[in-house]
Amino acid sequence: MSGLRVAVLSGGPSLEREISLKAGEACSAALTELGHEVACLDVNRDLGCVLQTLKPDVAFIALHGRWCEDGCVQGLLEWMRIPYTHSGVLASALAMDKQATKRVYAAAGVPSPESRLVHRDAIVSKHQMERPYIVKPHNEGSSLGGFYLVHEGDPPPRIEENEREFFMVEAFVPGRELTVTVLGDTALVVSEFAIGEWYDFASKYTLSEENRIMPADNPRDVYDRCLGLAEQCHSALSCRGLSRTDFRWDESRGLDGIFALETNTQPGLRPDSNAGQHAAYAGKSFTELCQFLLEDASLDR
Repeated sequence: MSGLRVAVLSGGPSLEREISLKAGEACSAALTELGHEVACLDVNRDLGCVLQTLKPDVAFIALHGRWCEDGCVQGLLEWMRIPYTHSGVLASALAMDKQATKRVYAAAGVPSPESRLVHRDAIVSKHQMERPYIVKPHNEGSSLGGFYLVHEGDPPPRIEENEREFFMVEAFVPGRELTVTVLGDTALVVSEFAIGEWYDFASKYTLSEENRIMPADNPRDVYDRCLGLAEQCHSALSCRGLSRTDFRWDESRGLDGIFALETNTQPGLRPDSNAGQHAAYAGKSFTELCQFLLEDASLDR
């Protein structure tokens, strides 16, 4: 499979724009190395017109965040009948909405921390659940858009005024931060981040190499349970190609202490990202990972 006209979609208007641009560069280089004719696009509202002119054989999605991995771009590609990588419209929309994701988790028997959607005014006026808890956007990625960890004894969080009205309030699970990449239908490896209380934006993008433990140093039953749950989340949400599910593990509770936080249908895609490193651990180079995703591209996903 070579010589395809591939449009790599990156950038876009989300809060994760800069990370997406880096992913686009890395994926474009890999696909060019494979012999494809690559156009790396910085996605804007004229995407439909650009694609109509370019007429690619495949769209390789290296986008992150709202309007980019929530089904909007995927719907445009379906309408234009351009095969594309990663998950389809429904899976993308479900996974981007964290509360909707949790409803799917519950139906599939996947444990997840208690949570609810609450208006900003109610959150700042009084505690919405027992402390400690997390306040976070229900439809953003990379720990962006306003994250707050409320400890025992803390007052309600002071949320900066912005256009967002509703946030997810979620019970905080103490312990370890684990993540699992699924490629195709197979979980690759469990890795852990030694980052203290929680895995924030800085941990994800500035401390990744020095803090990543791969494979995670967990008991075998916990390790296998995370692999199985990641595959279960991938399947329940109807993900395709590549996904990554994040977990918290409360060691004091053993197997009952594993909780799925969210599933990312467009995980960071660079050689040094979690997905890139997980694929390498499983024996796939970054170039081979990109080739796999390209070959998996289709419509009606």
